[in-house]
Amino acid sequence: MTDPLIDDVKTLLDKEKGDERILKQICRACENNEVISNYERNYVRALAEKYLGRTPEVEEKSIPDVIFSNTSKQKIETPQTTYPQIVKLQSKNTKMFLGIGVALLAIIIIIGASLSGVSYIKPDDSQIPMDSSSTLSIQTDLSTYQKGDIISISGISTTSGKINLSIENQDGQLVWSEQISVKSNGGFSTLAIAGGDGWDKSGTFTLKVENDLETESKTFSFRT
Repeated sequence: MTDPLIDDVKTLLDKEKGDERILKQICRACENNEVISNYERNYVRALAEKYLGRTPEVEEKSIPDVIFSNTSKQKIETPQTTYPQIVKLQSKNTKMFLGIGVALLAIIIIIGASLSGVSYIKPDDSQIPMDSSSTLSIQTDLSTYQKGDIISISGISTTSGKINLSIENQDGQLVWSEQISVKSNGGFSTLAIAGGDGWDKSGTFTLKVENDLETESKTFSFRT
């Protein structure tokens, strides 16, 4: 079946309107019943309207073309839109599990450090050596501490009841104090944290213990 478009193409060639090469190609395609693209049809239609006085036509085929295009687009875009959402959800879940794992690991480390610290910084009071001529002694587990360290304090007092403990910084400022009871075996122990008011400078700090009879002291180094 001959395409009716060929009449307009031949008329335009006779009148030498438009691109001769394109029009001859369209004419040959019409004669051989080959497929003519929408671009070529629109090109001939525009020339016919301009030079041949053709009335603009509304192509009914354009409607199904648009519907088909939209349908195809929806079918293609649906999996493309869903896939990134799945990937994003998996990525979010992975980050959440990693965060939980890190938090649990941190808790285990803290608990382990605390347990090991308590077992180390609380020696047996009965094993603390004491000068036979003295009724009071005191010591720390380390000779140097940094800010935030736990200071383990222990000693022996031959007097029963309570004793007073205190720490002064290098300027003689009281930075910590506590009153504790002496145990039945004469020993005492407690903990202090190297930090807070008065712990803002490095230097030599003095630890003191007092009972009803005498006062003993010991120095240690502190670094911020």
